[in-house]
Parts: sequence; structure tokens; C-alpha cells
Amino acid sequence: MITKEKLIEEVFKKYEDPELNIDVWTLGLIYDVKIKNNKVDIILTFTSPLCPFGPQMVEELKSRIMNLGAKKVEIEITFTPPWKPSEELREMLGV
Repeated sequence: MITKEKLIEEVFKKYEDPELNIDVWTLGLIYDVKIKNNKVDIILTFTSPLCPFGPQMVEELKSRIMNLGAKKVEIEITFTPPWKPSEELREMLGV
């Protein structure tokens, strides 16, 4: 059975943004996760609306989640609110 904790540990914390090389969980790109009857719904954002890796990221995340046993994965992309790095993340990025 898929749990939110399992998704965080086995997918989100192990999948790095291709440009920043930091996992999507630490970056704060995952806005919401809902799991019901092995169906996973995710609200995700990108660091920029023009992210060239967006479609690749969505497909790779879906594949990894399906490999954990999900029957269906829906990923909604949103830019509301726009992504903004935390102070801790800004320090990690050196900005």
C-alpha cells in the first residue's frame, strides 16, 4: 500500500530537479499529495513556468510512483502560489 511517507522517502526525496540537483521535496515543489485506493493525486510546481524539464519531471515522477504500486497517478501543475525558495534553500543555492 502506498503512503504519503513512502512517497516522500522513496520518490520525492530521491528525485532531483535536473537543473538544480536538489530533490523536489527539499525544493518545496510538491504542494499537495492525496492518496485514495492506490490513486495518487499530486499538486506540483516548477521553479519557473518556462521550466524546460517540466514534462520530463512529470513523466519520471509518475513512473516512479507507479513502480511503487499506484494504480493511477495524476499530477496537476500549478503556479499559484509561484515557487519561492525558503531562506534555508537560498543558502544551499548560494543566493
